[in-house]
Amino acid sequence: MKEETNNQVYLKEEEDYAHLVPPYNLLQQERISWFKKNLPYFEILKSTNISRKFNGRVSELFTSHYCSVQFFMTWISPTKSFGKREFLTLESLFKAHPKGCLIILSHTLDSPSGTMIFKPLVELGYRILLVTPDLYFLFENTPSKSWFIDLKNGKKDPGKIPLAQNLSNLIRLAVLYKYGGVYLDTDFIILKDFSRLRNSIGAQSVDRNGNWTRLNNAVLIFDKSHPLVYKFMEEFALNFDGNRWGYNGPYLISRVVEKVKYYNFSILPPRAFYPMNWIRIKGFFNAKNDSRWIEAKVLELNEKTYGVHLWNRQSKSMKIEQGSIIDRLISTHCVICNDI
Repeated sequence: MKEETNNQVYLKEEEDYAHLVPPYNLLQQERISWFKKNLPYFEILKSTNISRKFNGRVSELFTSHYCSVQFFMTWISPTKSFGKREFLTLESLFKAHPKGCLIILSHTLDSPSGTMIFKPLVELGYRILLVTPDLYFLFENTPSKSWFIDLKNGKKDPGKIPLAQNLSNLIRLAVLYKYGGVYLDTDFIILKDFSRLRNSIGAQSVDRNGNWTRLNNAVLIFDKSHPLVYKFMEEFALNFDGNRWGYNGPYLISRVVEKVKYYNFSILPPRAFYPMNWIRIKGFFNAKNDSRWIEAKVLELNEKTYGVHLWNRQSKSMKIEQGSIIDRLISTHCVICNDI
């Protein structure tokens, strides 16, 4: 009976998530009409008794526990999509930050089935809060509010890109602006303590002179109410384009930073979070490389890198080969270390 109930929940979540993806061949006005028709199915956009407890639950965690670092993640996908790779991200996070606090904003994981996924870590004493976000609270008194209202009123084209992706781009900014801390994607291996990092963005690539050419939003570290984060939300609301992948995410961060000055923030070199680009990430999963190169690279990463972005969009189907760089990093930076 319990398994049948779980299957029903998973099926409902998958149906809800499917409603966040518009048919690809629709024209703009058709897409807006589609969105208005499907609006009742968008659970994450609703204000409910559960979502309205969001700020109270987050504040309670921060006031009742010491948090060496406040981490935030988002998860808009179905519960069962949270797999072993994502779990290993959490293991490495707590290996480096045993006194850190992790808040995962998710209306799907904030459930009995979601709680079971994280039970092994919670039983070890790690502080994890699975919480349904209150978008009305998060976007209040920010530039995000006007975009959100226009979207819900059918005045904004959600675009061809899955809405979940763009909601994640905006939610991470809003939660950092409200609380401050570290936003982190779920496809990382964390290697070092973040507690000394403040108001920082990682460069994805640099030119020959070491000047950044592309920034990324897979890791964002900012104080509460930081003006640059406000600028990011402003750019999102004013120039939203749901038809171009990355336009409201990493490209947005790059566009804004290129224009602003004197905002008290640091840009970290690619080795901090993006030591291997997405085109060549397969080399980190492959054990057939020169063993001396693997040994040297693992040593270099452990010394100079805070976290390795795994580029899950490209690497999710790649097998972690025994003896590979990823295998060796995970083996060293896990806390439960099952199913590596």
